[in-house]
Amino acid sequence: MSDTDEIEHLIALMARLPGMGPRSARRAVLHMIRKRELLLKPLADQVGKVAQTAKECLNCGNVGTSDICQICADNSRANGQLCVVEDVSDLWAMERAQAFKGRYHVLGGTLSALDGMGPDELRIPGLITRLETEAVSEVILALNATVEGTTTMHYIADQIEDKVTLTSLAQGVPIGGELDYLDDGTITAALNSRRPLA
Repeated sequence: MSDTDEIEHLIALMARLPGMGPRSARRAVLHMIRKRELLLKPLADQVGKVAQTAKECLNCGNVGTSDICQICADNSRANGQLCVVEDVSDLWAMERAQAFKGRYHVLGGTLSALDGMGPDELRIPGLITRLETEAVSEVILALNATVEGTTTMHYIADQIEDKVTLTSLAQGVPIGGELDYLDDGTITAALNSRRPLA
């Protein structure tokens, strides 16, 4: 067994992360080894803690360390607005912009027959249940401007159009764009310029 096998295994694991390739992972691991006390050990400890404590919110699908996330637990955010997003990274992007003060519902993906993603694989039934049990007056569909996102948006609109006011993000979100890659100003403009869904 080589004395670098464990390091190579760490590099291979890091290379699986989004935005990381083998070269970037190698540079990151070498940097962490050089800064062992400052980076590597605290990172290893924190990864272990997160692995033990991270869980999905039972209400909205956000990620945190308790059964109900801070956003769902905050009564001041029960303002009747529910923002539907594709993934937790989209929720975090919306929160980073600090433009939305309501609650969220994370679908966990978009409808895709090729990937075997139907309504029951997503959190669409949970969304409908929330509309029946919570005082929701507006659902904002903040899905990515992709074919799958648009298909999902129309499916949800068909399911809930008679129950609440439906709006979607407007100005500023480019076709094919993903919320996680947009700057805060663009997200704010898109949220403020939302329009009724036809």
